[in-house]
This record gives sequence, structure tokens and C-alpha cells, in this order.
Amino acid sequence: MGRGAFWFPDMFCNQAEAYAQTQTLIWQMHEKTWLARHPLGTSSMHQADILDAVRERAGRRRGGIAVFDHLRPRQTAHIVIDLQNGFMRHGQVAEVPMARAIVPNVNRISAALREAGGVVVYLQHTIDEEAIRTWPVYFEHFCGPEHRARMIETFAPGSPGHSLWPELDVAQQDLVVIKRRFGAFVPGSSDLHARLQQRGIDTLIISGTLSQVCCDSTARDAMMMNYKVFFITDSCATLTDAEHGGTLSAMAHTFCDVRDTQSVLDLIAAAR
Repeated sequence: MGRGAFWFPDMFCNQAEAYAQTQTLIWQMHEKTWLARHPLGTSSMHQADILDAVRERAGRRRGGIAVFDHLRPRQTAHIVIDLQNGFMRHGQVAEVPMARAIVPNVNRISAALREAGGVVVYLQHTIDEEAIRTWPVYFEHFCGPEHRARMIETFAPGSPGHSLWPELDVAQQDLVVIKRRFGAFVPGSSDLHARLQQRGIDTLIISGTLSQVCCDSTARDAMMMNYKVFFITDSCATLTDAEHGGTLSAMAHTFCDVRDTQSVLDLIAAAR
């Protein structure tokens, strides 16, 4: 077998659809039981902030944490990263409990920007044959065999875990883009950049999970590709406050305008 092929799952065969339907029914049964005990919305938001040292440094360099004093909605896209069942459902391999709490804020930003003429994009973390073949360093060295198999099973196209979280308010005109790397802009990951350029987009609002992995990677690369980037403190989520706070500090230091949901909603409203 070729490199990385020794653990290729059977799900890439034609039986995947039947398997996925069975798994969906199982997930729904388990989720009903769990939701009865843990209603959605009971997770608190992250209690994390930008480090004081970063605030002081940003003040000396550019006058404060805020970078941009306005945005143009029709040239702005809300990039919603990896809010899929595999990250959101209780007990899943990549569950981020805090991500369930950010969904109302994500929906508020999407609705406001959509109404103002902007674009909403949902990125889907995707592990398909191409991702496995072209990224063996990650799959063969950063994942143990059991975790690797579960991730492939969960995020294969057509699996329940790959689907967008049903609490997201997805509109017909929104874009759904598969992503084969953590960052959406690196070669081999997605066609996001081309789609944004076709629509004249020069500004991005970043929401989703995990803060320090896919949100961070996408935001950093976007800024270095000359996008103006807003990183939203309470519409991104990860596993711990420490990791979230570290990400906010890194983003604010050099890469993004870091602000909360209400603040970016105010910018959208002011531009209309």
C-alpha cells in the first residue's frame, strides 16, 4: 500500500451512506437523553481576555487594541469555522462544549451581515481521501491510531459528524465550503480565497471553533493575504479559557481587530 493508505477506512466505499444513516439514528437517540439532562445554553461563555501586556504594547504601536473604525458590509464575509456535529454534539471525538454557547452570537452576526448585503460562509472540517493522501505528516504523526480512525469516521463527507450543527441559521444564499487543513487559505485546503475574491470581499469576521487551531490559522493567513480581519471574542470557542485567552492575545498583538459580538454588530449597523 502507498504512504498513509494502510489505515484507510471502509467508509469511503459505497456502504458509507447506509452507515451514515444508521449512525444518525444512534446519535439522535443518545442526544435526546443527554439534552434532557443538559439543556443547550447552559454552558457559560469563555471567561478570558487579552493580556494586559499585549494591550499596553498595542497601545504603544497603534494607539489601542481596535484596528479598524468601520467596515463595508457588502465587502465583508462572516467566516463560520467548523461548527459541525463532530465538534458540537455531546460525546463526539472532537466535542467542544463551549462551542454550543456561541451559536446565538454567530447567528446574530450572520443575520445582521446578510441583511446588510454581506456574505456568510460556513467552513466544514473535512477528512476525505484527498486530505489523507496530501497531509500524511498530520495524520501519521499527530494522531494515534484510535483517534485517527475516529476523526476520519466523524469528518468524512456524508457522515453525521461532518454536517453543520442544526442550530445554525443557514440561509439559501450562504456558502458552504469544505476545508481539508486547519487554515482555510493554505494550498490544498479549500477554494475559499477564490470565492471571496469573485465577490469582492476584503474584510472577514471570524467565528467558530477551535479558537487556537482552525480559527487562529485561518485568521492569521487571511491577514497576511491582505484581508482586514475581525476576530470575535464571544463567537469563537475552544476547550479552556486559557487556550482561548492565549489566542485572543496572539490575534490582537499583530493579526486581527479583536472585539466582541455587540461591537461588530454596531459596526455593521453604522455602515447601513
